[in-house]
Amino acid sequence: MAVEAGGVHRTGYLPRLGFVAWQSVMRLVHAPSHSRRAEARRALARRWLGLSVLTALVIGLLMFAVDVATIKLMPPRGTASLWPLRYFTDLGKSEYVLWTLAAVLLVLLLILPRLNGTSRSVLIAFGVRMQFIFFAVLVAVLTSEVLKYAIGRSRPFVGGDANAFYYEHFSGSPAFASLPSGHATTAFALAFAVSAVWRKATLVMFVYAVLICLSRIVLLAHHPSDVVGGALTGVIGAMFVRYWFAARRLGFKIGRDGSIYPLAGPSWPALKRVAREAFAP
Repeated sequence: MAVEAGGVHRTGYLPRLGFVAWQSVMRLVHAPSHSRRAEARRALARRWLGLSVLTALVIGLLMFAVDVATIKLMPPRGTASLWPLRYFTDLGKSEYVLWTLAAVLLVLLLILPRLNGTSRSVLIAFGVRMQFIFFAVLVAVLTSEVLKYAIGRSRPFVGGDANAFYYEHFSGSPAFASLPSGHATTAFALAFAVSAVWRKATLVMFVYAVLICLSRIVLLAHHPSDVVGGALTGVIGAMFVRYWFAARRLGFKIGRDGSIYPLAGPSWPALKRVAREAFAP
């Protein structure tokens, strides 16, 4: 987790566990210290603006020219042959993704007090990266929920017609929680966060996120413009969390032009060695 590698020694497992948890929280919320955080903030604002303008244009085009025609081509809700897709689409369900990440963080937290020296440093570095992924998804999902409630766009065929412009703002009804797609938000936030830490996973994570988006359209849970809006929400939320971590020198570094890069992390052989040590009798 986000703690100092050489923490204060405490006798007893529970005092050490409490110290690790406290240090982890403090590192995440302390004032930013990176000297180039202003450059990173400006670069982030430019990227947000560019992404937002481009995505708004795409969403508008889809709403007027694509949404209705696309959902009319999809099979009816409840089609029996789509059952594999219903299982697959749950891989983008925010509750499942967040609880899985939270479980991983809990395991790391419980293991860390048992380690010292290099093994402790390796697990801390890995824990910081898992914290980043968790909060990247969480922030994006919370933002998506607020937008859904405020926008109040209907899901496909609510009211019986293929209407892309049926809204009930602030209704709070699941039937009017279509834009942005929560699954698309989760999938793209997760894909961005994992790719930001492990660049070699970029292609796999991008394919995963796109397939989740397509499954939402085929299952008539969302219009095409909804999943595009969800993708934007996920990416922007994850970008904000990456800046937050980089400004505190956690897992990322900031270049002279404000670009953010991942710090070198622990190798898989090192993590396996730590796992063997942590679970040794």
